[in-house]
Amino acid sequence: MFKHSPIGGLGGAPLVVGVDEAGRGPLAGPVVAAAVVLCKSPPAGLDDSKKLSAKRRSILEPQIREKCAWGLAVVDPEEIDRINIFQATMLAMTLAVTRAVEVLGDEPEAVLIDGNMSPHGRQPGWRWPEAKPIVGGDGKEASISAASILAKEYRDRLMLEAAERHPQYGWASNKGYGSKQHMEALRVHGPTPLHRKSFAPVAQLALL
Repeated sequence: MFKHSPIGGLGGAPLVVGVDEAGRGPLAGPVVAAAVVLCKSPPAGLDDSKKLSAKRRSILEPQIREKCAWGLAVVDPEEIDRINIFQATMLAMTLAVTRAVEVLGDEPEAVLIDGNMSPHGRQPGWRWPEAKPIVGGDGKEASISAASILAKEYRDRLMLEAAERHPQYGWASNKGYGSKQHMEALRVHGPTPLHRKSFAPVAQLALL
């Protein structure tokens, strides 16, 4: 899923894609990656999504979607269990960048990735050797900050929808992370199809 918005105002500046993911650590739900190319006048106040309030993220997200070129990718729990969370994250990033580049109709000169690893050499669909991992990049590079906001906001909405179907796990507040309420519900009710059965806490409780 992706949207194109005018980026003609880039004025010949190098095309740089920022990439980040949300949902690598939770026990339930998908991992989501976003890739963003900022326009000439990007939204003000971009930062690591974890440092922003929910209200601020809700304001910035539609501005990013409207002003920037972007791509999103979702890898579901079944696929996470099949290929492991690291590979699922690399896959989500690859798909997100691919979709953003399709929107742009041009290849980026650089791909900046939050973290210390990139999909280069790890995912067959990744074709950007100039990828640069940046530890803490979501707080250092505006394009990565924008990607972190899109990924988190989209994933949070998915988990809120899932919480309506499975209210006992507290996903509306914990977003699938292993909170006390979530762990207790796992013990009482067992895992749902949205749980990552390859994650040790879920696998162990499923055997009880």
